[in-house]
Amino acid sequence: MIDVIIAGGGPTGLMLASELRLHDVGVLVLEQEPAPTEVVRSLGLHARSIEILDQRGILERFLALGTKHPAGGFFAGIPKPPPEQLDTAHPFTLGLPQPITDRLLAERAAELGAELRRGTAVTGLRQDASSVTAELADGSAVRARYLVGCDGGRSTVRALLGIGFPGEPSRVETLLGELAATAPPEEMAAVTAEVRRTQLRFGIGPVGNGRYRVVVPAAGLSADRGTPPTLDEFRTQLRAVAGTDFGVHSPRWLSRFGDGTRQAERYRDGRAFLAGDAAHVHPPTGGQGLNLGIQDAVNLGWKLAAAVRGRAPDDLLDTYQAERHPVAAEVLDNTRAQMQLMALDPGSRAVRRLVTRLMDFEEVNRYLVETIHAIGIRYDLGPGPDLVGRRLRDIPLGADRLYRHLHAGRGLLLDRTGALSVAGWSDRVDHLVAERAELDVPAVLLRPDGHVAWAGSDQRELAEVLARWFGTES
Repeated sequence: MIDVIIAGGGPTGLMLASELRLHDVGVLVLEQEPAPTEVVRSLGLHARSIEILDQRGILERFLALGTKHPAGGFFAGIPKPPPEQLDTAHPFTLGLPQPITDRLLAERAAELGAELRRGTAVTGLRQDASSVTAELADGSAVRARYLVGCDGGRSTVRALLGIGFPGEPSRVETLLGELAATAPPEEMAAVTAEVRRTQLRFGIGPVGNGRYRVVVPAAGLSADRGTPPTLDEFRTQLRAVAGTDFGVHSPRWLSRFGDGTRQAERYRDGRAFLAGDAAHVHPPTGGQGLNLGIQDAVNLGWKLAAAVRGRAPDDLLDTYQAERHPVAAEVLDNTRAQMQLMALDPGSRAVRRLVTRLMDFEEVNRYLVETIHAIGIRYDLGPGPDLVGRRLRDIPLGADRLYRHLHAGRGLLLDRTGALSVAGWSDRVDHLVAERAELDVPAVLLRPDGHVAWAGSDQRELAEVLARWFGTES
């Protein structure tokens, strides 16, 4: 029997596979597509996802292939400079097409020993007290201790579990594709700048080799968004919105997406879980979808590994939904707000002008940037200083730095006093004495996902929190 089956080999599933393999959990990833997709739905990584990659020691792979962009200007496309002194050592967005992100995450999962099986679709599920059985399209079945559905907004796993997916259906639809064009680049740039003065759902940008990523509003809602648009549909909509089709031709891929906003009623059903788009869908405003899924995976991974190893406190797996469901609900709300700010009616345009002025206040601008980049999240972990529940930035430790000590995905006691101990939990939690750590408290206990579980100096309190998150002493 396998430890964990992951249905879906996109960024969420691949990140989860790597997190589980850090703890020597057996992982099988089932991906229904026979080959990696070329569709570029996501264009980059936000600060919190960049921090996560740094915490796991793989950030340099992504930096080598990406482009750093300032962190500002992402909320509803309102052009504002990045705020000063963001609470992160990585105050930028990393421009990186999703197929590259997928490839790097797949390589990492394979290095750690995860098995990825392509062309394999889940068609049925059965659960009992100790396992989940996934029935596959070829008539075979595989059995595991746990299963996680990371299979996208049209999740088969979610449907098989009977988990509701309430929300609002799409009201508008957008065409997306990568095409060649005959129009001169300067003409395309000038027309795009003019159209975007009013139509913020329109955009054309070069991707190299004479090709362009094209985003244009559709004429209406298609009966099935799984059916790609045609080249003629692209040309018609470009002429309607921009007054020219720019001579687009030779599409590499064409796609469409809506602005539906939905969230799963629950993220867990027995031994099965949902993560990423299987748990929540929303408009792509702010580029938060892929990042939200990666962050789901990092929250769930260490908890699921503890359960597999028999070390999880009784309610540890329930904290996944308790922590991540509210985060996704906030993302759904901010995308709703952004879509309203991008609408063309007079009321929405008046509100956009007001928000644009408000963002001239540094505090407002910082709050919105932290919201998009997910660095302002604070989980409700009970009483304690404001630091408890927040992730800790990569703080200096004298000549060292914090994130170098989180690569293994274990807990970490960062101790400025040298008087504390993790004896009894040292097989799960590292102890780093760092008198020169830039901390305002004597010590912090970090969970494997980098969030602060405790801050203080009392050994008895520390032991209680260690048991709360890491189980009984060994």
